[in-house]
Amino acid sequence: MTLHQSVFESVCRQAREAALLTSIADTLEWDERTGMPLAAGEYRAEQVSMMRASAHRLRTSGQYGEQLQQLSDTASDESVHSDTVATVRELHRDWQRDCKLPTELVEQISQATVRGQQSWDAARKANDFAAFAPALSKIIDLKREAGQRMAEGTGRSAYEALMDEYEPDARVESLTQTFDDLRTSLTKLIHSIRNAPRQPNVDILKRDFCVDAQRQFSRRVAAAVGFDFARGRLDETSHPFCTTLGPNDCRILTRYQRNWLPAGLFGTLHEAGHGMYEQGLRTEWFGLPPGRYVSLGIHESQSRLWENQVGRSLPFWRWLYAETQSTFSPQLDDIELDTFHFAINQVQPSLIRVEADEATYNLHILIRFELERRLIEGTLSVNELPDEWNSQYQSCLGIHSETDADGVLQDVHWSAGLFGYFPTYTLGNLAAAQLFDAAKKQLGDVDGLFQRGEFQPLLEWLRQNVHRHGACYTGEQLVQNATGEPLSADHLIRDLTDKLQPLYGF
Repeated sequence: MTLHQSVFESVCRQAREAALLTSIADTLEWDERTGMPLAAGEYRAEQVSMMRASAHRLRTSGQYGEQLQQLSDTASDESVHSDTVATVRELHRDWQRDCKLPTELVEQISQATVRGQQSWDAARKANDFAAFAPALSKIIDLKREAGQRMAEGTGRSAYEALMDEYEPDARVESLTQTFDDLRTSLTKLIHSIRNAPRQPNVDILKRDFCVDAQRQFSRRVAAAVGFDFARGRLDETSHPFCTTLGPNDCRILTRYQRNWLPAGLFGTLHEAGHGMYEQGLRTEWFGLPPGRYVSLGIHESQSRLWENQVGRSLPFWRWLYAETQSTFSPQLDDIELDTFHFAINQVQPSLIRVEADEATYNLHILIRFELERRLIEGTLSVNELPDEWNSQYQSCLGIHSETDADGVLQDVHWSAGLFGYFPTYTLGNLAAAQLFDAAKKQLGDVDGLFQRGEFQPLLEWLRQNVHRHGACYTGEQLVQNATGEPLSADHLIRDLTDKLQPLYGF
């Protein structure tokens, strides 16, 4: 495409302006999740709604669409993966999807989800799903309508259209096959672990760990692995997340538990992984496809890689454990490194997704994938959701929750309207293991690097193979280019087996 430079510049200006408005809305929502007074919630919903509606109008204007069509129709000798071609292709794709959503519907969804998150937070604290149910019902109705509108003329279902916002071109049939195969392998592995001759002592992680010490320790670890605090910050919230408010403003949030050390530390590593991806995107392209993440599956691959492939490895703890003992003395004075490492790699079915071990984590995702799909399809009602949630947990993990807070209310996603988001976690786990295997082959002695606290080589490898490309390639293409093979579950299963078999002795 020989781009008409003036037209291209006009399109980019409008896209950047929409991104600016979106970043303002994101800032307001970050404030809502961190420090906004409770009484301010209703007005905050109006503020966020106005920003998102204004951004939507810019992204769906007729002139903007005509310019994108003109650029798309122009012949080109450029690579389809070049910055300019990718910008036109992805912005045109966004325009075609967004134009199907009336501004009024965008405003309604924005207001409903801001209020929904406030309702969810209160209901979770009160352990009362019934208090959240009306807000959730409204959000589902609105998101179903949005999905149906976006699916028109595409051959997709409403749920697939919603997934497309997070994982472009994802299809239920393909995901279901991948997830079913993964479930079979994981179930077999978990069964072997359950009957293994050795089991870890996780009580050592339930001792009294000062929260202030955890805060300082988590910040130290995030900085050590590469999160740039000159361009980001670490805060606390009821549900960990990462959000980017500008090209040099990445916010990561975690939560701490006094009697469960892994919560804060691994939550921080996870969100730092997200943050380092955002910080690795090219700032000069902020607001445009070359400067944005390609998919949430790839985004999750970065967070899970640093949390699990790095953070739960023995070489990592050979570097960090002496400082850990010093920070949390006398709680860990009597605990040997091998004992601690075994404990943080426990495999045990549990209720809370964000605190689940590597082997059972994806089963949590598969449950949510099925439930949210049925909610959007209308084959599962909101009133039936808590019982079906517990039924799925009993069937899949052999446990069920006694409380709504530890069950159906544990995740913020549905209150925020993020239907179609959950499958990306498992796709991210698959990509994390595969990317890490490729990095180890190319970098050489990764274990030695970790033991010396040297994480920059791995981060730089990810910068070159994932971060700097933005959305110029698809997620599948990035994995293929970086690893030399299509995405598969083989690496994850092998990674888990290689780590857990020596620990458990099965």
